[in-house]
Amino acid sequence: MQTNTIDFQFCDKLVRKFKQAVKHPIRSESPVYYVGVDLGTACVVTVVLDENRQPVAGAYEYADVVRDGMVVDYIGAVEIVRRMKAELEEKLGVEELLYAAAAIPPGTDTLDGGAVKNVVEAAGYIITALEDESTAANEVLRIQNGAVVDIGGGTTGISIFRDGKVVYVADEPTGGTHFSLVLSGAYRKSFEEAELFKRDPANHKEILPVLKPVIEKVSTIISQHIVGHQVDSISLVGGTCCLAGIEEIIEKKTGVPTYKPLDPMFVTPLGIAYSCIAEES
Repeated sequence: MQTNTIDFQFCDKLVRKFKQAVKHPIRSESPVYYVGVDLGTACVVTVVLDENRQPVAGAYEYADVVRDGMVVDYIGAVEIVRRMKAELEEKLGVEELLYAAAAIPPGTDTLDGGAVKNVVEAAGYIITALEDESTAANEVLRIQNGAVVDIGGGTTGISIFRDGKVVYVADEPTGGTHFSLVLSGAYRKSFEEAELFKRDPANHKEILPVLKPVIEKVSTIISQHIVGHQVDSISLVGGTCCLAGIEEIIEKKTGVPTYKPLDPMFVTPLGIAYSCIAEES
């Protein structure tokens, strides 16, 4: 395995602080909080940052309210986000968490951006930013040149950056759900059992060869979208990228150096919170 030449120090430190804040929320005198809500295919995550953009609380819950980047259970999604909001307000000792940002798969703003926005607003927030997921992730990755690829449960989102600016975005319906379907067939497990089996790091070495064809399909999608662009590196985020060894297969297939931070699952939610501002857009 190659030495990581991309500096994820800022991102990794922030993720560690967030995971600690989930377990032990930090009450502060912050006059305003910035919230990020990530409606993922497999998991709904809420991140709370203080006025200094440091994690002070958070929550996540595995749920089936979004499929292939589209909200399919509107009521269920609202109930989860609203419940998380109330729980986090209580833990932080604040009357109300007001401002929030959300995100959607790249290029899907005309398809489902309104639904995601409506879910978060129906839960009681004022939406102040709505970015695409991989661009949001770069709020904390801080990649200047290269591609940020968010492999979520339902889709693979790609954002290409040049001098820190987005020059291209794309999204394709292949992700962790497809990994679970393959495992379900290979191991004769239910989809739910396959999901749990996939999430356990102890199984990663065993299942990597089984999932290789799907990972190579994701790699082909990435290759198709970065062609014609000067992409020197690929940075992976999203819960599916927690699979040990996925970066090596993608690098071999695309021919582009591929890296991932220590815990890819929470990078995009943190980036979403970073994009939040304390005023209506």
